Amino acid sequence: MLKAVIFDMDGVIIDSEPTHMKLENETYKKLGIEVTDDEHHSFVGATSNYMWEALKNKYKLNQTLEELIEYDRNKYFKHLNSDECEIILIDGVKELIQDLYENGVKLAIASSSPLDVIYAIAKKFQIEEYFEAFVTGDYVKRSKPEPDIFIFAAEKLGVSAENCIVIEDSHNGVLAAKKAGMKCVGINSDPEGSQDISMADLVINKFKEVNYNKLNY
Repeated sequence: MLKAVIFDMDGVIIDSEPTHMKLENETYKKLGIEVTDDEHHSFVGATSNYMWEALKNKYKLNQTLEELIEYDRNKYFKHLNSDECEIILIDGVKELIQDLYENGVKLAIASSSPLDVIYAIAKKFQIEEYFEAFVTGDYVKRSKPEPDIFIFAAEKLGVSAENCIVIEDSHNGVLAAKKAGMKCVGINSDPEGSQDISMADLVINKFKEVNYNKLNY
C-alpha cells in the first residue's frame, strides 16, 4: 500500500541539470581541468562531496576538499538567487505533488543538494507546505547509489520501505532506491539519454502519465 512518496529534486522537481553543467564547466575551467560530459554525467544524483573527492584524487587538485565543495555550492546558491537563474519546475510535477498530498500520502524531498538549496527551491516554487520532510545527502554517510538517503527519509516519515515509492531521474538515484527496498518511478528528464533508469519499476516520460491511483498499486 502506498503511504509515502520520496522525490529527488534535480531533474525530478526542477529542470536544473543544464545549469549544474554550465556552472560546473566554468569551475572545471577555472581549476584547469578537462572533465568529459560522460564523466560529469556519472556524478548526477551524487553528493558534491562524492564528486569533488573523486575529481580531487583523479586530477591531483591542490585545493582542499572543503574548499572545492564550498566554492561549488556557493556558486550555485548565488546563481539560484540571481535574476539570471533559468531553473523551472518540471512540467506536471506540482500537480502530482498536490494530488498525492490530497490523498493523504506523506511526501519528502531527498536530494544530494545541500539543505539550504532544497529549502530555497521549495520556497521559490511554493511547494514547501506539501512536504513533511526535507533530507539532504549531507545527513548520511554514503552518497547515492547507496540507499542511505532514502532509508533516512523513510525513517523521518515513519513509513516502511515497502510502502514507499521513490521518484528519480538518475542512474545513481534509481540504484539507491532499489537498494533501499523501495519501488521506483524513473522519469526521463534528460533529452540526451545519458542516464540508464531502466531498472526502475516504472519509467515515464511525463508526469501526466501518473497520478495517485496509478501509483497506489
